[in-house]
Amino acid sequence: MKLENKKLLLLNEAVEIRKQLKNEGKSVVLTNGCFDLLHTGHLYFLKEASSQGQSLWVALNGDASVRQLKGPLRPIQDEIQRAYALAALGFIDGVFVFQSERLTEEILTFQPDKYVKAGDYDIDSINREERNALEAIKAEIKFLPFLEGFSTTKLIQKIKKAL
Repeated sequence: MKLENKKLLLLNEAVEIRKQLKNEGKSVVLTNGCFDLLHTGHLYFLKEASSQGQSLWVALNGDASVRQLKGPLRPIQDEIQRAYALAALGFIDGVFVFQSERLTEEILTFQPDKYVKAGDYDIDSINREERNALEAIKAEIKFLPFLEGFSTTKLIQKIKKAL
């Protein structure tokens, strides 16, 4: 069965919508992540991120990117499944997948007004290339409160213990 997902777009399609939003004077927020097993911490962060502008977009790490970052046994769910779960959230306006380890080219291409990350990051811990790209396009960088006690790794460990 093919999952229909109108919010999952190619980067060039997302850029066209972003241009329309800019012409309408709407602020566009971008965040990114693996979102392997969507949990309360993710939902809290994404909901908060949506309040930072008028349109929230998620750059989703593709399967190859997740393996680079998390190891050969991840992701648990493939990128189509993860994008579908994100798109089901009414406060997310669009999702695009990227396969590289870093989001630098996508930032330069998409050109969000604001970039948000959870509070487990700070200006010094985000990737330098990504930071340089955000500064080059004059995007505001914002760190939102981190909801302690939730992580995909901990969730996977808990599931393993339950088996």
